[in-house]
Amino acid sequence: MQAIILAAGMGRRLGEYTKDNTKCMVPVNGVRLIDRLLGQLSKLQLQRVIIVIGYKGKELREYIKEGGERREERGESWPSIEFVENPIYDKTNNIYSLSLVKQQMMEDDTLLIESDLIFNDRLLDMIIDNPYPNLALVAKYEAWMDGTMVRLDDELNIVNFISKDAFDYNEVDSYYKTVNIYKLSRQFSQQKYVPFLDAYTKAVGNNEYYENVLRIISLLNNHDMKALPIGGEKWYEIDDKQDLDIAEALFADEKDLLRKYYGRYGGFWRFPQMLDFCYLVNPYFPSRRMIDELRANFDTLLTEYPSGMKVNTLIASKCFGVSEDYIVPGNGAAELIKILMSQFSIFNSQFSIQKTGFVRPTFEEYPNRYDKDSQVTFVPQNDDYRYTADDLMTFFDNKDIQQLMVINPDNPSGNFIPKTDILRLAQWCEERQIRLVVDESFVDFSNPNSQNNLNNQNHQNSLLSDEILETYPHMAVMKSISKSFGVPGLRLGILASADKELIAFIKKEVSIWNLNSFAEYFMQIYNKYEKDYQRACAKFVKERDDFEQQLHTIPFLHVMPSQANYFLCEVLPPYTANEVVIFMLKQYNILTRDCSRKPGLHPNKQYMRISVRSHEDNSRLIQALRELPQP
Repeated sequence: MQAIILAAGMGRRLGEYTKDNTKCMVPVNGVRLIDRLLGQLSKLQLQRVIIVIGYKGKELREYIKEGGERREERGESWPSIEFVENPIYDKTNNIYSLSLVKQQMMEDDTLLIESDLIFNDRLLDMIIDNPYPNLALVAKYEAWMDGTMVRLDDELNIVNFISKDAFDYNEVDSYYKTVNIYKLSRQFSQQKYVPFLDAYTKAVGNNEYYENVLRIISLLNNHDMKALPIGGEKWYEIDDKQDLDIAEALFADEKDLLRKYYGRYGGFWRFPQMLDFCYLVNPYFPSRRMIDELRANFDTLLTEYPSGMKVNTLIASKCFGVSEDYIVPGNGAAELIKILMSQFSIFNSQFSIQKTGFVRPTFEEYPNRYDKDSQVTFVPQNDDYRYTADDLMTFFDNKDIQQLMVINPDNPSGNFIPKTDILRLAQWCEERQIRLVVDESFVDFSNPNSQNNLNNQNHQNSLLSDEILETYPHMAVMKSISKSFGVPGLRLGILASADKELIAFIKKEVSIWNLNSFAEYFMQIYNKYEKDYQRACAKFVKERDDFEQQLHTIPFLHVMPSQANYFLCEVLPPYTANEVVIFMLKQYNILTRDCSRKPGLHPNKQYMRISVRSHEDNSRLIQALRELPQP
């Protein structure tokens, strides 16, 4: 068997990365694609490797030759490599590159591989070991995929190749993406592929793709080509800078793995097989009917401008039951946090903020807006990081703070201060002219005051009412709509306060169109689905309680009580949090959060935060934790 690598393309979409090198010379985590690929092929005992070169072909040839010599000097195995040049790489497509090696294809069984791929070693073993002579590796369609798709019958025969022009998003459930690794027998090349290749290029030309020939052959219904689905095996096709960034996360070394994933802050829809237990959203809302209504208006919302602040304030007022004079919507809570915390002292000279009180561990977006000298930090002195309103009032009583920041329930501890106690804290702050900021992004996940009010729980513990805001004008209430409402992609948050001067200041600081049309429409229609939301929160509370019981069965986890949609867990010996998190990601494609270095947590202990997802997802995580090997 031989391997043919197509490496003539220019890779224009990679910009500066291919200015002086062809695509396969681009490094992923410090290792060039071509080095990785040739190293994988060297384990297969191939007769030869043929590389079709074009753009920067001379540089690639010299690099591979020098690398082979160095490997031979070290006694490492290295395949016999031949080069075939495509002199018109800039005027043709890959069908011409393949036609240049058609004679070689008819001489031996062939592994056909495109050079812009990165994949697990296992893929080559899968295709080599499979007894079928003509085979294409395929992956079930996912949203990030582009290029040639195929349809399969029940016996994994390829019955059609779907071109880009024929792609239909209504049919994606039946699509598989070609991985661009093929096994072609010598007989197939002689009798089918090369004759059809010659006829096709003669009729259509050389600015085409070699898959078009396979598509024509598949239409003959001779079942010459089968597919081999790769399941959960990792691979990626690198066409542009974003692809490169994703590939570096997927194939990162263990020491860099978490840094590369955590540094993305989301965007995990590009990793559809991964279960994200870092995200903090409601798994049961929006309802299917609400999603259908958003989908039905997609075209309009996409192509029309959203309203400005005046209209969106009115809609937010209606949606959350707060006077429009007391509320401001934001492009996610993050936009409002930045303005509130970074520029608080600007809007009102009588409240020149000198010191702000924080509780740690906490959501660092708040204290990150201040230098250390202006922060006064309270850290609960107990193993579970529990604290009460009385604890805060006692600690900050003589600290001369002008502002107090409280997340309720707190992140990551899940600590919850009951509403009556929060209001006592608000009164305490009023008497001392202290600005109290309460982030209640997770409050709708808290237990209701009574079982009778289970379906109305989200109204039980919230501070969003005109009466409360007017009673405590020094209080500002922040709420991220992403969390409990399950719509992080909309980027929506609100800030409410009876301090009209504060609200007016923030409205002036945000951009004119700070909300997109989808976020605006969500608020516009929300009240129709409010009962669905209440039921979703009630269902969530039950699932969280069940999940907590399951977590308690894991012997190396100390699970702290939580009224939010996550649990802070101390990881006990013999494991470290890093070991657990990496094992879960590498072996089960489950992403959790290592919190061990978070300020406020005990420096000599290990912690991880686990979000609450659906029952099915939670069960998968529990099973994975039970299979953690002994260190």
